[in-house]
Amino acid sequence: QVGLVESGGGLVQPGESLRLSCEASGFTSNYYRIAWFRQGPGKGREGISSTEIDGNTYYRPSLRGRFAVTRDNAANTVYLQIPSLKPEDTALYLCAARIGTGGHSLSSSDYPYWGQGTQVTVSS
Repeated sequence: QVGLVESGGGLVQPGESLRLSCEASGFTSNYYRIAWFRQGPGKGREGISSTEIDGNTYYRPSLRGRFAVTRDNAANTVYLQIPSLKPEDTALYLCAARIGTGGHSLSSSDYPYWGQGTQVTVSS
């Protein structure tokens, strides 16, 4: 049974950084894509990044340069590094997966597997 578990969120002050983790389980191989999304209060779900098995990552153009994704296949984990957090980064951060490749996607409907999310709150 496929499972995704996010961790690493919390309450931080503006300018601080966080590294979020998405640990996958139940996949029969590493041949799956992982995407990060976030949903702020009163907002829709926003795609952040999409990462292939080799770590190749596509970022939403408006967020490129602010986030960094790394993938550790040995640990079945994908990390999202967020430096210099801003209050507008406050959101529930979720990871999602789909088996195989077929091109990058930041559309939530393309991902059948989801974690429960980890909350990031940026406030002074």
